Amino acid sequence: MEEINALFNGFAVVLTPYNMILMVVGILLGVIIGVLPGLGGANGVAILLPLTFSMPPTSAIIMLSCLYWGALFGGAITSILFNIPGEPWSVATTFDGHPMAQNGKADEALTTAFTSSFIGALFAVIVITFLAPLVAKFALKFGPAEFFAVQFLTFASFIGMGAGSPFKTIMAMCLGFALAAVGLDTITGQLRMTFDFITLLKGFGFLVAVIGLFGIGEMLSSMEEGLEFKGAHAKLRLDAVLRTWKQLPKYWATSLRSCLIGVWMGITPGGATPASFMSYGLARRFAKEPKTFGKGNPEGIVAPETAAHAAGTAALLPMLTLGIPGSPTAAVLLGGLLIWGLQPGPLLFVEKPDFVWGLIASMYLGNLVGLIVVLTCVPAFAAILRVPFSIVAPVIMVICAVGAYTVNNAIFDVWLMIVFGVMGYVFGKLKYPLAPLVLALVLGDTAESSFRQAMLASQGSLSIFWANPLVTTIMTLGVLMLLWPAISWLRGLLRRQGGSVSA
Repeated sequence: MEEINALFNGFAVVLTPYNMILMVVGILLGVIIGVLPGLGGANGVAILLPLTFSMPPTSAIIMLSCLYWGALFGGAITSILFNIPGEPWSVATTFDGHPMAQNGKADEALTTAFTSSFIGALFAVIVITFLAPLVAKFALKFGPAEFFAVQFLTFASFIGMGAGSPFKTIMAMCLGFALAAVGLDTITGQLRMTFDFITLLKGFGFLVAVIGLFGIGEMLSSMEEGLEFKGAHAKLRLDAVLRTWKQLPKYWATSLRSCLIGVWMGITPGGATPASFMSYGLARRFAKEPKTFGKGNPEGIVAPETAAHAAGTAALLPMLTLGIPGSPTAAVLLGGLLIWGLQPGPLLFVEKPDFVWGLIASMYLGNLVGLIVVLTCVPAFAAILRVPFSIVAPVIMVICAVGAYTVNNAIFDVWLMIVFGVMGYVFGKLKYPLAPLVLALVLGDTAESSFRQAMLASQGSLSIFWANPLVTTIMTLGVLMLLWPAISWLRGLLRRQGGSVSA
């Protein structure tokens, strides 16, 4: 009951003309960002974050979070109409979404995608509403050892649950730790890896790094591929919407399973992309007619879209309650909270309840507004793809440069953005993931401080990380996640040897 009352207070905060306008603006910008390949939720939030410094924190987070919801919605538009994933998590949507569009069912495919996205996000917001206060109260028991254990579990989960190579994940994370260590050591006061550059005393600007890695890096890749947008007409007829809504309830089992997968992958650092692929694979495995997948089966849209939105929304739960972002976009928002003078964690619910519950309330309204916007504005958003890429690319480059410059009003940050952009491009060519690097860059200082504080408290004994049941459980899970790739490899080796012996 306490959560319900707090939520109503949050709606009172959100339902002001100023915040409602920001909500709609955020949704519209987010859908545009989701439609345009080369941008994304994380990069869009990073570019616009400097523009929110003059806003009240609650209004700023409402606009940026709604931009995130809009980007989640927008990624499905290009996937279905043009077979161009606007976002990484939209790749799985192309498998059945584009065949449906080619079969003359674009309106049904879009309605299925948008409705499934709304359901997944709504499920995750309900989980956040009732689970976040419990997690926050529980987290009040945390000390330096417990916080480091949670951060260690976060890093280890990226390695154990990541879809790519564990080695590449570790290498990307190590680079992020190295970049996070640049600057003035807050405990000893020593300079680390500044190389006599005064501008590096504060370390690398997080926003500058994110804008370069995501924005410039992706644009360089897109320009190399010579991406050309070919326009198409898209209409959503009311009868098609109603007919699709009538058919969707029969996929309730797939929706529920995808919601659970998405929430779990959002709370842990799995992310929306692996959640969408995992849900698609399970939907195909449990389907009565798996051969219809890839040929325009609506269930092949329901699964990835529901999971992606559930994961993208649930990623904000660990950010708010523990200060641990569950996705690159949540990591960017975490940087914004710190810049606004807010410290994510359990005390945030006590010290800034209007902010927290205003954000949660905006999730409900933002997703509803987003559903209405995308259902009514699809033809307009599809027209964006008819703009020549030679015009779109320079505009995005300029926006990125302006966003990087406004962080510290320094041209040095623009050069850093370019360096990070080249790094992001190289990472993409070598198939190295950016999310672990961003996570380590954001949490590197915090994890180091927690570890060193724990070491000082225990006089250098690692036993502090197994001193009580709570920290022991978290650290054990972290070690298990860290070793999971090796365990999986060993199990596969034993299975192959057993099969060869029996043969």
